[in-house]
Amino acid sequence: MSFDLLPTDVLLLRLQGDQSTANVLAQQLAAAPICKELESSIVRQAWEEHSSTAYIYLGLPFRIALATSMLAPLTEMTRHGVHVKVCRLALMRSIPGASRGQRASFHYVVETTPETGWEIELQRWYESEHLPGLASVEGCVQAQRFWTHDDGPRSFACYDLVDKQALDSPAWLAVRHTAWSDRVRPHFTNTARTMFTLQR
Repeated sequence: MSFDLLPTDVLLLRLQGDQSTANVLAQQLAAAPICKELESSIVRQAWEEHSSTAYIYLGLPFRIALATSMLAPLTEMTRHGVHVKVCRLALMRSIPGASRGQRASFHYVVETTPETGWEIELQRWYESEHLPGLASVEGCVQAQRFWTHDDGPRSFACYDLVDKQALDSPAWLAVRHTAWSDRVRPHFTNTARTMFTLQR
């Protein structure tokens, strides 16, 4: 019996390597037995050229308790040196953005782990102020936040954007520089901010 069964809404595949090879792997996912068993489908595929990294999001039809061992077939899907890491994401909140309905071309991801003792404050800040505030900025199509069960930073926020210049808009910067933001952000650790290009 596994003691590592954790509630999962989305599987995130981090692919490191050649872009065309990553695209081939993404196409193969639909036929993978584990994906058919889970009835998962690709809901987002994003690419970051500088680091040669693809993020592929597999949406699940409903929240499922999954163990790490169940994901081994996905982790083993390597091709010509493309390395795959899989992590389970639990959806905390999803908010349609001010530009809902428009085509998103960019995908901005902020991953971080709060310092010990700041976990609740970070979640309260995201829920009450930060995520709704950024969702309300023109150019944001959707804002989501997940909690990561596996390797890497624990808090995972992502924003689908019409244009990456939204991050430089006065409205976006105003949300980033509130008093609450200034109090919480110094307690981020292991933080990664990445701007991806959406492929689907």
